[in-house]
Amino acid sequence: MSIQYEEPMGSYGGESLKDFDYGVDEPDIEDNSPSSDSKPRILLMGLRRSGKSSIQKVVFHKMSPNETLFLESTNKIYKDDISDSSFVNFQIWDFPGQVDFFDPTFDYEMIFRGTGALIFVIDAQDDYVEALGRLHLTVSRAFRVNPDINFEVFIHKVDGLSDDHKIETQRDVHQRANDDLADASLEKLHLSFYLTSIYDHSIFEAFSKVVQKLIPQLPTLENLLNIFISNSGIEKAFLFDVVSKIYIATDSSPVDMQSYELCCDMIDVVIDVSCIYGLREDGSGSAYDKESLAIIKLNNTTVLYLKEVTRFLALVCILREESFERKGLIDYNFHCFRKAIQEVFEVGNSVQRSGFLDASPPISSLASLKAGTLNGTPRNVV
Repeated sequence: MSIQYEEPMGSYGGESLKDFDYGVDEPDIEDNSPSSDSKPRILLMGLRRSGKSSIQKVVFHKMSPNETLFLESTNKIYKDDISDSSFVNFQIWDFPGQVDFFDPTFDYEMIFRGTGALIFVIDAQDDYVEALGRLHLTVSRAFRVNPDINFEVFIHKVDGLSDDHKIETQRDVHQRANDDLADASLEKLHLSFYLTSIYDHSIFEAFSKVVQKLIPQLPTLENLLNIFISNSGIEKAFLFDVVSKIYIATDSSPVDMQSYELCCDMIDVVIDVSCIYGLREDGSGSAYDKESLAIIKLNNTTVLYLKEVTRFLALVCILREESFERKGLIDYNFHCFRKAIQEVFEVGNSVQRSGFLDASPPISSLASLKAGTLNGTPRNVV
């Protein structure tokens, strides 16, 4: 495996999609003002020791899975605003397992009303009968307050199960949970199920799916990625949030877990090398900036190509060596792609400055998509 790497010294001072994000600028989460609670949030709920805090620390704070063994059990609601270091702009609320919905001091209506997604974590290695009962109570109460919530179920800690046991557990949990909803006449309430573990990339894949549902610009981003790869000879492309390794968009081709893992590992390599060689002697500068670029050539003639989109986002592509010979064409297409993405979020921000945005694509990008071009450039030229 050979690695080509370019990383100049200095921090990134240009524009980023952070300036065009889909949330609102608000005070720190410790601020009790009403505006601090209006930021979209994801709730992490489940029984005690189900792995909620471990998921949060591994995905958003780069904690190693082994370190999570020493985390104390959560005994109060923990709010984590991850938008300062990440493209995704919302709060993660980690709930203790002993939350009592019938406690008069628990204002569940206020909490559920501002929620974009509710993730309920079930320990697959434990007897999950009690967890299913709490799941039903939680989602039914939340649905009555806010039917627009995305309800996600993480069947967690599956690393210790065989493949057959994983499939059987997922089928059993899916069947029981939906039967409970049907008995309560809540057929309109939809649950999504994921098999997850912090010891592999399944937790990042699952969180990517959750986050994508909260990004209204997703269809436009997918269309731009489809146009980009079809005219560049690229097999697969991911738009990654660099900090969390969540991919906020990918092209329409199926996601192969092995390819996704390769891309995640590449991001780790780029950041690690940058931290060693890309900073000044006094430690100033940035480990990831507008000039960040990496090329990894695998032994099977596959090339991994990473380029900075913004200081929070990276485009990671998978392609064949023969396709990479047209690197100049790929770089030109990437320039058009990055410009189109910035237009998408600029227009979205001008349409609505609070809550989730109605992300209509900009006129230039929309016209390009309909005409089969990228940012005004004919497809047979791009």
